[in-house]
Amino acid sequence: MSENLLTHYQVLGIAATATERDIKTAYRKAARLAHPDHGGDAAAFLLVTAAYETLINPQRRAAYDRSYGAGSQRRPGWYRHSSPAGAGPAAPGPTAPGSSTSFAMGRSQRVPKVSASDPAVYVPAFTDLAAGTAPLLPLARAAQQVHGAPRKRGVFGAQARLAREARTIQLTMAQILPQIPSARLVNGLLSPADKGYIDHVLLAGYRMVLIGSMLLPEGAYRFNGSSLLHGGKVIEPPRMLPAVRTMQQLFPECNVTGWICVHSPDGSLYQPVIDYAPGAEPDGANLVNAVNGSRLVREVKHFLAAGPAPNVVDLAVLSRLLGGMY
Repeated sequence: MSENLLTHYQVLGIAATATERDIKTAYRKAARLAHPDHGGDAAAFLLVTAAYETLINPQRRAAYDRSYGAGSQRRPGWYRHSSPAGAGPAAPGPTAPGSSTSFAMGRSQRVPKVSASDPAVYVPAFTDLAAGTAPLLPLARAAQQVHGAPRKRGVFGAQARLAREARTIQLTMAQILPQIPSARLVNGLLSPADKGYIDHVLLAGYRMVLIGSMLLPEGAYRFNGSSLLHGGKVIEPPRMLPAVRTMQQLFPECNVTGWICVHSPDGSLYQPVIDYAPGAEPDGANLVNAVNGSRLVREVKHFLAAGPAPNVVDLAVLSRLLGGMY
């Protein structure tokens, strides 16, 4: 997350799991520091007040959490030097390749190359917290690689949907998570684009993968970037593009893509066979990709590992995702 953007939780310097008492205590401390009568900044005081009024109300807090903290406030200059509850400065996102900052770095200052197989590094680090400051997430929860589970929704096809989602979770847990320690799988989220759902979100470093699932008979299919073609028939996959675009807007620090995992009835990872129209190959450059189980594992691992900081667990991003679970 950019250092100029803060969620309500960060404004008050509390975890996303904070209790009502935690919120009130943090507000009193933050308001004292930010109040103009005590030498604070009027803009900062307004942010503190807005954060408190939202989080102290259970209904407003629930709506805010479901929006993935979309009400993040721009940080005024006052916050650049002191956090209201001692949370410390926000951690910077990755330096964009080719940026003036990256060119200005001397060779001795360059960050050592890291890989996705390296141990997970938390940003901000738990060891950097000031005494008495609550982390964005408890360490035990941040260390979990899997959050949530498929939930029954709607009336029609619920059992089949649950079975598809469970297979995608099992595949991810068995063949992706063990090789990328920083990867976090969050299941069962509300879509910020419409009244629908996002089956799974896989986060590693500053790359985010939205995954939907479908079941098709074995055979050869062709994906043209939006639809699957088979024997003259057009098969519409789950509608993911609006969610991908909206999540990209909500998480500008991340590179967001969508993937549709097409399962076969017998569980074969190599079926169905999916060919691709020119420009629709699942190389991570497209906003939405359709793949069978085998290719999902291969392509998603490559996409996540190729990120600028694949071993990072960004607690701000993860806490906002967890708030979006239904």
